[in-house]
Amino acid sequence: MTSSPQADPDPHQLARLVDAIDLPIGRWSRANRLVYCNEPYLGWAQRSRDQLIGKTLAEIYGDAAWQRAGPAFAEAFGGRTVAYERQLTHGTKASRWARVQVFPDADAQGRVDTVFTVAFDIHDDVVARERLEAAQHRLDRFTENIPYPLTYVDRDFVLRFVNKAYCEVVSQTPEQLLGRPIGEVRGAKRWAEHAPFFERALKGQTVQYTRLVDRLPTGPRWLRTSYVPDFDARRQVRGLYTVTIDVHELTMAQERLMRSVERDALTDVLSRRTMMDRIEAAMLEAPDTPVALFFVDLDGFKAVNDQLGHREGDRLLVSVGAALQGAVRAEDAVGRFGGDEFLVLARMRDIAGAHTLALHMLQAVRALTLPPSTMPLLSASIGYALAPADAQHPMKLLQLADDAMYAAKHLGKDQVMHCAGVPAAAAR
Repeated sequence: MTSSPQADPDPHQLARLVDAIDLPIGRWSRANRLVYCNEPYLGWAQRSRDQLIGKTLAEIYGDAAWQRAGPAFAEAFGGRTVAYERQLTHGTKASRWARVQVFPDADAQGRVDTVFTVAFDIHDDVVARERLEAAQHRLDRFTENIPYPLTYVDRDFVLRFVNKAYCEVVSQTPEQLLGRPIGEVRGAKRWAEHAPFFERALKGQTVQYTRLVDRLPTGPRWLRTSYVPDFDARRQVRGLYTVTIDVHELTMAQERLMRSVERDALTDVLSRRTMMDRIEAAMLEAPDTPVALFFVDLDGFKAVNDQLGHREGDRLLVSVGAALQGAVRAEDAVGRFGGDEFLVLARMRDIAGAHTLALHMLQAVRALTLPPSTMPLLSASIGYALAPADAQHPMKLLQLADDAMYAAKHLGKDQVMHCAGVPAAAAR
């Protein structure tokens, strides 16, 4: 059985097929003259067929267009398919970007006497690409010039990006840094300090680390590093970013604000509110760690204000606060309850130890002297109570210590008293 010979394609049928393709198609001779074009090409060029056929590309679109097309035509006449992009400026339509593919029209012997061009409108793609490139350029400029060190590390903590500020901090160039583990760059000691935060970020957490850095040209500064995970489309962490900012002024302001709330403005001992918080916290642990609360009231302080003035009275209160702090341990709390009244909270297991500490504080107050020509030596009355032995509630503990202080005053002042020794008539 023999197959029937294949009929040659109908030229008119091929022409209709090419016209049906909604892309501008042209055929060019070795003299770079247009010898054929389909119907969409006429609309694309915005010219009639008579204005196009037989003309060179330069004659149709100008020298600038030929400068872009010439190298591609040469490649195609050499037997290769190539493409180039150019911005169309012909006709009355707004300027648009096109990609022109040029491919050889080879005969049976492989000889190329003409080439074809097919144009594709890629204007929207080019505009989107240019916007993306512009945004990337702005981002690159931002990350390069921002005064905060920025890095990006992959899952193995290998540096993949560093900005100028980071290079200045570590005194190395990007070429010296990229591709190296960040732990190797910063050294074993610093890596041990920062590694836990890197590891948490690699698990998907955004974490921060604030610390005082003393190895800076400007002196010690508070710095905060944020570790931000980089997720892929499947929400898997593929790396993480770090950014370090200077938070020195903010941290110092927060510390000043916290101190203003925590400390008494005049004496710099703890404030009344802070002392009450400390007492409440201590009561929760009192069954395991017993404490004693001391209520200290200065004797005859009104006379100091009346005879020496309030300025001298304020100076005396500051001295009393310092004396009480010097008389107790560093972990004990000293606060001002109000006026000339002070509170001291100390870990204490029994009455004997509390009484000894109270006498020690009383002696510290006695050691403060006033101008001898006008005032006698200063003294205080101190009452105290223990938790949980005497009370299991903060306000009850405070009341018992206060009652004991008043009992000490009623008995002649300048002495100490435990709440268990308060006569009924002495309690308020």
